[in-house]
Amino acid sequence: MPPIDITRFHQTFFDESFEGLDVMESGLLRLDPDAPDDETINAIFRAAHSIKGGAGTFGFATVAEFTHLLETLLDQMRSGNRPVTCKDVDVLLRSVDVLRSLLTAARDGSEADTATAQMVSEELGALLAAPAATVEAPAPAQADAPVAAAPRGWRIEFIPKPELFASGNDPLRIIRELTLLGRAEVICDTDALPMLTEAMPEACYLSWRIDLHADCGRDAIADVFAWVEDECDLSIEPLDGDVAEPTVDAAAVTGTASDGGEQAPGADVDTPSTPPAQDPPAAASGKPELTVIKGGRPAVAASRPATSAERSGEGGSIRVSTEKIDALINLVGELVITQAMLQQTAQHLDPVTHEELFNGLNQLNRNTRVLQEAVMSTRMLPVEFVFSRFPRVVRDLASKLGKQVQLQTVGEKTELDKSVIERIADPLTHLVRNSLDHGIESPERRTAAGKPATGTIRLSASHQGGHIVIEVSDDGAGLDRERILSKARERGIATSDGMADEDVWQLIFEPGFSTAEQITDVSGRGVGMDVVKRNIEALSGSIEISSESGRGSRILIRLPLTLAILDGMSVRIGGEIFIVPLNNVIESLQPQAEQLKSLVNQAQVIRLRAEYVPLVRLQELFGVHDAVRDPQQGIVVVLESGGRKIAALVDELVGQQQVVIKSLESNYRRVPCVSGATILGNGQVALIIDAAEIVRQGARANAA
Repeated sequence: MPPIDITRFHQTFFDESFEGLDVMESGLLRLDPDAPDDETINAIFRAAHSIKGGAGTFGFATVAEFTHLLETLLDQMRSGNRPVTCKDVDVLLRSVDVLRSLLTAARDGSEADTATAQMVSEELGALLAAPAATVEAPAPAQADAPVAAAPRGWRIEFIPKPELFASGNDPLRIIRELTLLGRAEVICDTDALPMLTEAMPEACYLSWRIDLHADCGRDAIADVFAWVEDECDLSIEPLDGDVAEPTVDAAAVTGTASDGGEQAPGADVDTPSTPPAQDPPAAASGKPELTVIKGGRPAVAASRPATSAERSGEGGSIRVSTEKIDALINLVGELVITQAMLQQTAQHLDPVTHEELFNGLNQLNRNTRVLQEAVMSTRMLPVEFVFSRFPRVVRDLASKLGKQVQLQTVGEKTELDKSVIERIADPLTHLVRNSLDHGIESPERRTAAGKPATGTIRLSASHQGGHIVIEVSDDGAGLDRERILSKARERGIATSDGMADEDVWQLIFEPGFSTAEQITDVSGRGVGMDVVKRNIEALSGSIEISSESGRGSRILIRLPLTLAILDGMSVRIGGEIFIVPLNNVIESLQPQAEQLKSLVNQAQVIRLRAEYVPLVRLQELFGVHDAVRDPQQGIVVVLESGGRKIAALVDELVGQQQVVIKSLESNYRRVPCVSGATILGNGQVALIIDAAEIVRQGARANAA
C-alpha cells in the first residue's frame, strides 16, 4: 500500500488551529483574574492542547514546542497550582499572537518571526520558573465526615469515527499518552472486522476498551482525548471492584504476540516526544498490557460503528471552499437569467393554447426563486465573525491610552453576506478606534463630569427590511461642533454658523479632515473617515452620524444583505435600459414647470415640498443622445445616499425586478457612475447605476 500523503490534511489542521486560536483569545479576554472561571480555563487549555497535538502529528515542531510552554502554564492554572494574574493573561494573549504568526508562516511557507517567538517563549519560561503564589488549600475534612474513596482505575470505551483517520490522527498515539498516566490493559476488538471483500473503505470497524489503573482524575484522561473528542465515541467510567476479565482466545496474549512471532498491534508503543501536561505517577508503566480478543465485544461497541452514510445526520456542517460556493451562485444566476428569458419569450404566446407551458414556467419561477434564496444563504455568515475581533482591539488600545472601556456587542448572530463581512471589517475597526481615541474620555475627566470612570462602546447589528444596520455608539464626549467648523474653515471648506448638526457631522468625511490636537500612531493624520465612507458606499451602503455633546455619538451603517442579487428599478434613457438600486430610490414623479428652478451656473434644481434637490440628467453622464431633455416630458427619480439627494432625469420607468450582479471590473474595467451590469430577460445587457457616486457628483456640482 502506498504511503498516505499527510500533507492533504494540512489545510484542515490550519483551519481548526486558527479557530482554536479564536477560542483561546476570546476566552482569555473573558477571563477575570479576580474570579477565574474553571470552564473558561479548560476551554483555553483544550484549544492549546489540540493545536499542540495536531502540530506534533504533522511535523510542525516549532509550533508544537511553543504551544507546549503555553499549555504547561495553562495546566498549572486549571489544576489550581497557580493563580490567574493580569500579567499571565497579558503574556498568554501575546502568545496567541505568536502562535497565529507561526501557523501563518507554516501554512504559507513564509519566514516566521522567530525573534518575537523567542522573546515570548522566554517570558513564558520565566513565569514557569518563578514560584507561583500559594493557592489556598481546601479546609481539611472533619474526622467523622465520610471520605469518598478514589477509584482504583478507569474503564475507557473508545470508538474512533472515520473522520479521526481522515484527519491524519493515530488512535495508537492516543493510547500511548494514556500509558503515561498509569498501567493500561488495552483490549482491541476484532470481532467487528468484516471480510476484506465486504469492508467499506469509509467505515470504521475498530474499537478499544482500556482498563487504566492509575491514580488520576477523569479530567486527566479527557485531556488526552480533547483534541479528537468530536471524532470519536468515548466513555470514561470508574473501574468497579469486580472487573470481569474478558474471555481470551488461546492465541491471545498479554503484552506479547502469539507463537507466530509477530507482535500484536500497539503492544510496544514508544513514549511520545512531547510530554503531557500532567506528570505521570511514579508507578506508571511505560508499556500497556495489550489483550487481543477474537470473540466478544465491549459493551459500548455492541453494534458495528455506523458508516459515514448512516451517520450523515450527525454532522452539523462541512467545509466547502468559497470558490465552489461562488461557482454555484454564478450558475444559479445564469439559471435566473435563462428563466427570465423564457418568461419574456412566452409573453408572445397565447396562454390558453399553451396553458401547460405557462404552468411549467410558473413552477420554474417559484423553484428558481427558492433555489436562489437557498444558495445565497450558504454565503451568509453571522456578523460575529467581525465583532469577535473587537474585544482585543478595545483592550489593547484602552491600555495604551490609559482609559477604562468596556465593549458591549448585540445581535452577533445577525447574518450578512461573506463578501460584505470581509469588506466591512476595516471600516468598523476604524470607527471603534475613533470612538475610543476621540470619544471616550480619560477616567479623571469622566469622573469630573459625573460619569462612571469606565466608558462604554456598543456594537450592534440587526435586520431592517432588505438591509442590515450596524451601529457603533459610545457614551463619551460627543462631537465638538465648534471645533469641526473651525477646522473646516482652516481647510477652506464652505461653512456657516447656521448649518444643521447633520451637515456639520458630514464634514468629518472630507478627505484629510482631522480634529486631533496632535499626531499619534492612533490618529491625527486625517486619513480614515473619508475612506470609511467610500468603502461603505462601495458596498451600496450608507453611513449616518448623530451626536450629543457630553453624552456620546452614534454612527449607523446600512448595508445590503448581499452583493450578488439586487432589487432594482428598470429605467429607460433613450434606447438604453439602466438598473437603479431600489434601496437608493426615495420617490419618482413627473415635475411641473413651477417646481423647476434654474441657477446662475445653468444648473437646475427641483423643489420637492420644503427642499430643493439638484437635477441630474443621466443622459449626459452616460452619453445617450436620443433621450428626453425636458424634465416635464420625462420622469424624475429621487435618489438618496449619505444623507444627500439628487433628482435623476430618465425617459420612462420600465419596471421593478431582481437582477444578478455581474462585475464590470473583473470582466472589462471600471466605468464611472456604474457599479456593475446584469443580463435582462431578452438577453440585453443593462448597466447598474452607482447611485452613491451620482449623488456625490450632483451635490458637488450644485455646491459649485
